[in-house]
Amino acid sequence: MPVILYVLTATKTRIDAGETRSDKCGGICMDSLISAAAQALAAGDPLGALNRVALRDDPPALALRGIAMARLGDVIRAKALLRQAARAFGAKATLARARCTVAEAEIALAARDLTWPTKQLAAAREILERHGDRTNAAYARSLEIRRLVLIGHLDEAERGLAELDPSPLPPAARTVYELIVAGLSLRRLQTKAAHAALERATRTARQVRIPELQAEIERATATLSAPAARMIRGSEERLLQLDDVEALFRADVLIIDACRL
Repeated sequence: MPVILYVLTATKTRIDAGETRSDKCGGICMDSLISAAAQALAAGDPLGALNRVALRDDPPALALRGIAMARLGDVIRAKALLRQAARAFGAKATLARARCTVAEAEIALAARDLTWPTKQLAAAREILERHGDRTNAAYARSLEIRRLVLIGHLDEAERGLAELDPSPLPPAARTVYELIVAGLSLRRLQTKAAHAALERATRTARQVRIPELQAEIERATATLSAPAARMIRGSEERLLQLDDVEALFRADVLIIDACRL
């Protein structure tokens, strides 16, 4: 099941003297139901979010419905709702449209659709940066880096991580960032760095309690403890975990990798 976050920042609902009023901030109009739906999504409750906005077709509600559907596994419907939301926001609401683009890119990555147009995500990130939305801009950049890891461009991904400041990211997005660090470390056979990143991811994931994030961490942790290779030395044969493989490659021994013959 995909991990879909859609970082709704720079939005707020103001309550004065028992009256709820909508504020426009960053091009998105917030009211009490929209705010409650966003909070339900942040708490890992997509059904609760849908209960609040399922019958609405205003742009913020469409966007939240799209994220909720993605969290429930209906990726096709989620993409359609997000595109509908982006159109409904209109050409002038560039910031809101950029956030929808980031959400759609996240859905594509979660579904391992690596053909999604990366130029759109880069353009959305630039818009977010120009408007001072550091949180969503940082998250968009982390998605770009995640794609680089998935397609095996590890050097470029490593440079991107070195340049990215994760401090603006809220706990859920920070958890995804740490999972990216762990994924890169696993591919580099840097098991200590992977363990450290997964420990950080576990701590931040506890703050948001999103089941999909917990499952992602558990899968990555299981990879570290699962058999990764078989070593044959003379008459001895045994299974190796990733840290054993890392130590073996660092040792002063001749290794014949049968997987690459």
